[in-house]
Amino acid sequence: MKFETYAKLQATDMAELVQMKEIHPRELLETAFKRLEEVNPSLNAVVHERKERVLAEAENVKSGQPFAGVPFLLKNLSQSLAGEPITSSSRLLKQTVSEKDSYYVRRLREAGLLMMGHTNTPEFGLKNITEPELYGPSRNPWNTKHSPGGSSGGAAAAIAAGVVPAAGASDGGGSIRIPASFTGLFGLKPTRGRTPVGPGAGRQWQGASIGFALSRSVRDSAALLDVLQVVQPEAAFQTPLLERSSLERSSESLVRPLRIAFTTHSPVGTPVSDDANEAVHKTIRWLEKAGHVVEEVEYTVDGVQLMQNYYVMNSGEIASVTQQLEQALGRALTPEDVEIETWLMHEAGKSVSAAEFSSSLAAWDTAAAKMETLHRTYDFFITPTTAYTAPEVGELTHSPEEQAYWREKMANAKKEEQQQIIWDIFLPSLTYTPFTQLANLTGQPAMSVPVHISDKGLPLGVQVIASKGREDKLLQLAYQLEESEIWTGMKKNPMLPK
Repeated sequence: MKFETYAKLQATDMAELVQMKEIHPRELLETAFKRLEEVNPSLNAVVHERKERVLAEAENVKSGQPFAGVPFLLKNLSQSLAGEPITSSSRLLKQTVSEKDSYYVRRLREAGLLMMGHTNTPEFGLKNITEPELYGPSRNPWNTKHSPGGSSGGAAAAIAAGVVPAAGASDGGGSIRIPASFTGLFGLKPTRGRTPVGPGAGRQWQGASIGFALSRSVRDSAALLDVLQVVQPEAAFQTPLLERSSLERSSESLVRPLRIAFTTHSPVGTPVSDDANEAVHKTIRWLEKAGHVVEEVEYTVDGVQLMQNYYVMNSGEIASVTQQLEQALGRALTPEDVEIETWLMHEAGKSVSAAEFSSSLAAWDTAAAKMETLHRTYDFFITPTTAYTAPEVGELTHSPEEQAYWREKMANAKKEEQQQIIWDIFLPSLTYTPFTQLANLTGQPAMSVPVHISDKGLPLGVQVIASKGREDKLLQLAYQLEESEIWTGMKKNPMLPK
């Protein structure tokens, strides 16, 4: 198969061709691996591949599977595949091999997807860029001087370069939507509890994080939601199953004029670029032309307080992870064992009291109640996905001198100063991406839609948030946007055929 043909196919298109026996899964895989060999040296999107194993698996694809024979990539964080490495991009875990498939991966394999390997991600998924010390930086197919974002940055780069039409991703603070914005993809974060977790865990980041996917098309994400949605009794959170197929429903028209709220202001008071403002207002003009009622609103949630609560959770979670690592190693961690962000959260997390951790989670619930009140009036809440287009590679990675400064500062900090250090070290990154964390902490579904390309040729998305359980409405809106003139997608991506 010629790459020009392959690159224009959605995952659902590929599955249909396999079902009709017009193409063999091996041919799809061979084209995908050839493309990966061409682009991975410059993009560093994939850190582990399993070519021989997956080619053998292609001979046993079953008919009737919704994604029969479709090439797919997993994220090197939580999405474990039996017998394959899963390192979370940590030097301490670089020899770790999965003993079993995660429940998420099991569902995808049962749907017929063929796992080519794992994509690059920042250490423990902590950053909105993908530049781990273990593997090196991933780069953006639109311009390799720039980052594809994070933490699902390797996945985004692989899709935007045409290696696969969709790939595994997860989102604990924007890690699906941020790379979608930076690379012109469609990125849906489902409702808390919608997709599988475990085994061995009933929640991820106290419910802030959820596993799903990135894709080039609304159709593929809708079909993946049909495959992955689950009510998992042993999990900490459940949400009722969508009664109708998301794939079928996504193409249905929104049947009434909607009331839509929007803002372009950063919830933490940081600057917002002209590109981000234009992306939102372009979307608002399209919505008004379609007959919907759109109103600018102020945040009902204190964004600064919400981020402070988010960092308390992050600190506690990383302290728990590092404690387990110390037990496995039989020694205390040193600053040389982990990256600077992990070390600072490890140190700060040891000082977070149970009361403080509990109070931070309670604040999430308060925010969720306020957002649900907003949605009694408005169907959607729209913001930029990111405040700027993608940063340059290295721009948000700390130099050795900066790392030494932060380690010393934390070592000498009083308990009440530690969380301020966490805020300060992440502020440059947060300035790029202040909008996405809200939906993680409230548990709402949210999506990034590609509707803007800057004068410098870099994409930027618009975020749409809906009430809990209403992925169906998000997908309907996304499908209509995808059919509109403002959807940019891959139109100007220099790495893909026109």
